[in-house]
This record gives sequence, C-alpha cells and structure tokens, in this order.
Amino acid sequence: MIVTHLDAVLPEIISEQIAYRELLRQMTRRDLLLRYKQTVMGFGWAIFMPLINTLLFSAVFSRIAPIDVGVPYPVYAFCGLLVWNFFASATRFSVSSLTGNSGLVSKVYFPREIFPFSAVIVSFVDFMIASTVLVAFMAYYRVGVGAPLVMLPVVVITHVAFTAAVALLLAMGNLFYRDVKYLFEILFTVWMFASSVLYPVTRVGGRLATVLALNPMTHIIDAYRDVLFQRAWPSAAFGVTSVVAVTLFVLAWSIFHRAEFQFAENI
Repeated sequence: MIVTHLDAVLPEIISEQIAYRELLRQMTRRDLLLRYKQTVMGFGWAIFMPLINTLLFSAVFSRIAPIDVGVPYPVYAFCGLLVWNFFASATRFSVSSLTGNSGLVSKVYFPREIFPFSAVIVSFVDFMIASTVLVAFMAYYRVGVGAPLVMLPVVVITHVAFTAAVALLLAMGNLFYRDVKYLFEILFTVWMFASSVLYPVTRVGGRLATVLALNPMTHIIDAYRDVLFQRAWPSAAFGVTSVVAVTLFVLAWSIFHRAEFQFAENI
C-alpha cells in the first residue's frame, strides 16, 4: 500500500520541484548571501570552524590521550568534523526554515520543501569549500588514495540523501511542535559523540557498541575515511545505510508533501 502511494506521489512532487527549480535557485542564492552577510571572513568561516576544532582535538588525542587511528590524527579528525558539520549545519538551518519564512508559507503556494532543500544546498557549498582543506591535509601528511576512491560519489549521495531526509522531518516537526528546535541542540550534541567523528566508536564495547552500530552517521563517516585515505571499500554496513538513507529520503519527502497543506494553519 505504501509502495503504491509512493508510485503515485513521487512523479508529482518531482515534476513540481522541477517546475519551481528557479525559485529553489533564488532561495539558495539568498540564503548564501545572508549566511555570511556583513562578515569579514565570509566563506572562510566554512573552513575556519572545522580547522580550529581539528587543532583542539588533535592536541587532546595526539598528546594527552593518544589513540591510533591508522592515519595522522589531524586528517582523521578533520574528515569526521567536515562530514558531521555538513549534516549538523544543514539540519540546524532547516529546523526553522519554515517557521522563519512564515509569510511565504502562509500566503503563496509553491513546494514548501524548497526551504529545507535550500538549507541543505547552502551547507553543501560550505562542505565543498572546506573539502579543499582536507585535500591539503592529505597532501601535507602524504596520505595517498587508491581504487576505492571511485566510490566517493556514492558516499556523497548517501550523505546528502540522509541529511535531506532529516532536514525535511525536522522542518516539518518544528512547524507543528516548536519544542523540536530546543530538543534539536541537545540531541545533536549527543549524536555527535555517538558517531565516529573524533574517535572510532568500534573501541566501545558491550551493549552500547550494539546501539552505536545502528547510527547511520558513523557508517557514512567511516565510508568517507575508507575511500579517501584508508584505501578500503565501504563496508557492508554502509551498503545497508545507503539503502536506508535513500528510502528515508523518499518517505520523508512524501510525508512532507502530504502535510504541507496544513502548514499555513499551523504557522
């Protein structure tokens, strides 16, 4: 029944998104300009924050409590922070993307998913800019790449699909229940340290390890490290995560589309 419903709805929401692609472009351009308006560093902030965090955590895990991660720790940490920051930034801006544009949501019709999608695209631009620093780190520490690098587009698509799915659900949830934006900060702080952003969660044992193994972000982050500098193919767990991410994205988009006609009365 769900599959039949999706078969009927998906062509409609995709064609609608294509029809309003110019609006998405304009919204994205507006959000890009607003994010760094009246800042001296501009897009430099996309590089500065993960770089500073990398230096801080490198001091901890390289000198105070050293751990062996198979590559120079700054490369390992910056990769994890880079991947996590895209996810966290996109969802942080998405959670209030509908409530922050109440005038447009309540008065003019267009696909409302444009707002969270715009937040995801803007954060992806930051992600791509900051990626240049990761390349520089890899060159500096002479970390080579191998054949598994061909899987990088698949990893990126999985990452974006999962991020967009969570962004849609959070934006919609915050519109109906304003508590979501407050719970968001708490949840994402815990989620970060439950992911392999700064250390391998495989080092954790017992029942907690089983719970952490269900975290999609850990498998996405590990997949980036595998194909970029571990010279390894993504794990089977990442394969499952890819299917889950795409499925969740389709379901989230469908649910969002069905609920958007109630947005105006809840804004």
